Parts: sequence; structure tokens; C-alpha cells
Amino acid sequence: MKRYFAAVVVVLSLLLSGMLSAALAETKIGFVDLDKAANESEEGKKAVSGLKEFMSSKQAAVTEKGKAIEKMKADLEKQSSIISAEARRAKVEEIERAERDFQRMVSDINVELEKKRRELTESVYKEILSIVDAMGQEGKYDAILPVQSVLYGNKALDLTDAVIKRYNEAKGAKASSKK
Repeated sequence: MKRYFAAVVVVLSLLLSGMLSAALAETKIGFVDLDKAANESEEGKKAVSGLKEFMSSKQAAVTEKGKAIEKMKADLEKQSSIISAEARRAKVEEIERAERDFQRMVSDINVELEKKRRELTESVYKEILSIVDAMGQEGKYDAILPVQSVLYGNKALDLTDAVIKRYNEAKGAKASSKK
């Protein structure tokens, strides 16, 4: 009885391994670097450029405010020997208030910058994901994974460049149809 059971287990194991290897042989998998696709696509480059412009416009205000605080500190140091203790205390409070305003300003700009980044890149990622979905269906892929979750992958399975090309073509077609 034990031999019969062992034989059945061996036969089932062989059948299952054969079916499993056949199933794996037919599996079609690809992977995409979504960040690369977003950053290297024409639309993604526009988003990054818009973000840089936004940052540089805010950076000028931050720099100006920082210089004003430094000037206030330098003025206080120059006048410290000739002004009264009460006037010195008032100047120190004014500088501390200006520094708090500066920190609040920097914090607000960071929040605004993150909001702007999301606003500019969210649509790009959504469109790229829809292209990946379409490519998966058209190419009859069983799975297309983000490259971040792939420990090893044959470069032939990397669909990133094809996604970028297709995205740029789709955006070019939309842009030309709007003209």
C-alpha cells in the first residue's frame, strides 16, 4: 500500500511539474521603469521644466527674504554698542519674528511645490499606465511589472523605451489634432 501511494505521488509530481513548466513556458512577462518613462517622455520633460520654473520663481523670494534677515542681523551688530538695551531687545524680537516668517514661508513654498509636482506629474503617470495596460492587452502579456519590483529581468523584457515612444506618439497625435 505504501509503495502504491509513493508511486501515485511520484506520478502526480511528474504530471504537475510538466504542466507547471508548460504553463511557465507560455507565460509572457514584461517590466517598465515608470519613473524613467515619465521623466524621459516629452510630456514628462515639460512637467519637470514647469516645476523648475516654479521653483526658481519661488527661490528668488526666499533668497531676498534671507538676505533681508542677514542685513537686519548685521545692522544690529553694528549698532549694538550705541543703542539702548530696550532698542536692542526690540531689534532682536523683530529679527526673530522675521526668521519665523521666513521659516513659515519656506514651509509654505515646500507644500506648494509638492502640490505643483503632483499636479504636473499625476496626469503623466496615469496616461503612461493606460499605455502599459493597452500594450499588455495588445501583446497578450500575462503581467507587466514595475521595474522596482523586479530583482532580475532580461533586458529583452524591458518595455520602457517602447512605452516612452508610444506615449510621445500619442501626445504628438493629440497635439497635432488640437492645432
